[in-house]
Amino acid sequence: MRNRAAIAVPAASAAVAALLLSAPQSQAAAGPDRPARCTEKALTLRAKAVPGHPTVLRVSVTNRGTRACVVDRVPTVTFGNLDGAALPVPEGGTGTYRLAARGTAYADVRTIVNPRDPEARRVDAVTVAASAAHWGRSFTAARLGTGRRVLVWEPVTTWWQRSAAAADRAIGLS
Repeated sequence: MRNRAAIAVPAASAAVAALLLSAPQSQAAAGPDRPARCTEKALTLRAKAVPGHPTVLRVSVTNRGTRACVVDRVPTVTFGNLDGAALPVPEGGTGTYRLAARGTAYADVRTIVNPRDPEARRVDAVTVAASAAHWGRSFTAARLGTGRRVLVWEPVTTWWQRSAAAADRAIGLS
């Protein structure tokens, strides 16, 4: 028979634990120093080819909310019906990025190093999400400014940056 005293939890601790477990994850992690996760409806995502660099896309996320919130440190970027997502550069992209109220962050995505690569895949659209748990927003090749298709082979993405210039430097454009 098990010793019930060994597994007993004080009532106050049990109540706090139950509250944290029943709260949405964004509320459970939030606090004065830790903003909640951004809701997808509070974000605006944009994507466009970088002028003069058709194999590099600039993506941005804007927090339309009145409070700071967090998104994943690295955007989730997927390509048409291909498996997988762009890999983070540098590695170690787990964690969060704090987006100020009305703030915008930028990332660059290199879809392919050599557009003449015979292994290049071609897709009609790219989907960008600020967090892996979000559906994200899809952008057609025409809307991105890459022509009729987006060329893809071993794509990489930067972490979110404070400016477009910082994203360009992180991917090696400047």
